[in-house]
Amino acid sequence: MTDGTDEGTARGLSTRDEALLAVERRSWTGPGAKERAIREQLGISPTRYYQLLNALLDDPRALAHDPVTVNRLRRVRDARRARR
Repeated sequence: MTDGTDEGTARGLSTRDEALLAVERRSWTGPGAKERAIREQLGISPTRYYQLLNALLDDPRALAHDPVTVNRLRRVRDARRARR
């Protein structure tokens, strides 16, 4: 999901896309910790973060880069959609 603003890596993901996946790999201790990290580390709002992350889940380069995280997030997303 490169948008031309970041240099792509050898795997084809932008630095920003890799950072989004890195945030999702971490475990978070308390309420608000993840949202605070999103703002501080990525410089975007949590809403924008989740929009970018959702689009990234459909990118085959993201799956190749971090299959465990992407597949976990896809399962969560699919379960939420099924409940609607």
